[in-house]
Amino acid sequence: MTDTATAHDRTTDELLSDVRTWLAANWDPDLSVSAWWERLGAAGWSAPGLPVDAFGKGASRSDAIAVAQEIAAYGALGAPAGLGLLLAAPTIAAHGTPEQIELHVWNIVTGKRAWCQLFSEPQAGSDLAGLQTRATKDGEDWIVNGQKVWTSGGQYADMGMLLARTDADLPKHQGISYFALDMRQTGVEVRPLREMTGRALFNEVFLTEARVGNDALIGGLNRGWAVANTTLMNERAGLGSGGGNAAGGGLVQPGTVLGTPDRRVGDVVDSEKLAEPNLRTRGGSGTNDRVNKGGGREHGGVGGALGAMRDGFGLLAQLARSKGVSADAAIRQDLVRCYTLGELGRFNRLRLKAVRDQGGDIPGMPNIAKLSMSQIVRLNRDLGLRICGASGTLHAYDDEGRTTLTQTFGDPLVGIVTEVALFAQAPPIYGGTDQVQRNIIGERVLGLPKEQSNDRTTPFSELPHNA
Repeated sequence: MTDTATAHDRTTDELLSDVRTWLAANWDPDLSVSAWWERLGAAGWSAPGLPVDAFGKGASRSDAIAVAQEIAAYGALGAPAGLGLLLAAPTIAAHGTPEQIELHVWNIVTGKRAWCQLFSEPQAGSDLAGLQTRATKDGEDWIVNGQKVWTSGGQYADMGMLLARTDADLPKHQGISYFALDMRQTGVEVRPLREMTGRALFNEVFLTEARVGNDALIGGLNRGWAVANTTLMNERAGLGSGGGNAAGGGLVQPGTVLGTPDRRVGDVVDSEKLAEPNLRTRGGSGTNDRVNKGGGREHGGVGGALGAMRDGFGLLAQLARSKGVSADAAIRQDLVRCYTLGELGRFNRLRLKAVRDQGGDIPGMPNIAKLSMSQIVRLNRDLGLRICGASGTLHAYDDEGRTTLTQTFGDPLVGIVTEVALFAQAPPIYGGTDQVQRNIIGERVLGLPKEQSNDRTTPFSELPHNA
């Protein structure tokens, strides 16, 4: 594992100096991607925000983002993208056994396995604790049956963060367990859900007699709700304004399905540099939109659209100049609003770092960041379409169409704006709706009375369920 000195023992500048020194001694463009990621992960630089006993540096989220930016600025390939690093690794680091950390977190920070999240269900809606997927004990295994939905990257995942009901006779929050599920086994069927952008970023997953070992139980039997809340807090912090790269979006992905572990890492970095620098989004997330000749992002993933929505000021300002509307007072005002909201997210992240460095916390900050992100994406959606004018009424749904539209308009940014506009309806819903975030802030931060309910005392099997 990594050395025992934590990042909290160093200033940000010292931490960045450390990573620059390490890169000078270790970056080798002739390595394979897998060899480089193994070197990066073993040194604690893939996920410096993880604890030192979980292949990290114990750094704050703000410092971890700064490290990722420093690696990119050096010209080296960054950490493996995806939900493994964002969600699974910090959750397992917090609740897993040493053996689970050694297995799963190591495979995440070195890009050997890609992960997805198996939480939401068609009949549960925003009531995550109302999930009905069952896991039944069978010797040393559990047999899982049920359905999940809105599973980002499920078609590419090797592993899944699974919430399943293991005791229906307990109240609904108490009878849930959290498993690390093998997604490549018989009994797991992934079906894409095509959304109005033309992409299929999300999936529904059918679990039929799927099996998961008792050693894959994270955090203990029937304690999955507490474990899930760790995942959700990391999700909301990552998706929120100023939260850093949420889902990734590099040219090489982790795991056994999309991953290209034998590719020369220098070639991957050179491919990334082919993207025009002035098409990369501005801001502190470390997320770059890479635009191909057809005007679409080369992976079309959540990370690319989310990066453009979170840090869209640079992209929209450039578009306003190219469209000749940068002197319009109303557009300039909204560009300033866009910039201001992004800066507020960054300042909140720095505030949280400063408070946590002194042993404190700011209750509700991940929820506030998530709400702020919803405001930002709606503003970017509306402003982007106003800047585009009539060209914003057209959208392409495949690579051929994107090529045609780019040739027609002579500007690949238009395709990004229309995709962002269509995708903007999703962030206020996934990761917990805006209404859920407000409820959490009201009840847990402001101390307002909770809604009247008996679902925390009544056995789940006795509660009414959706048909």
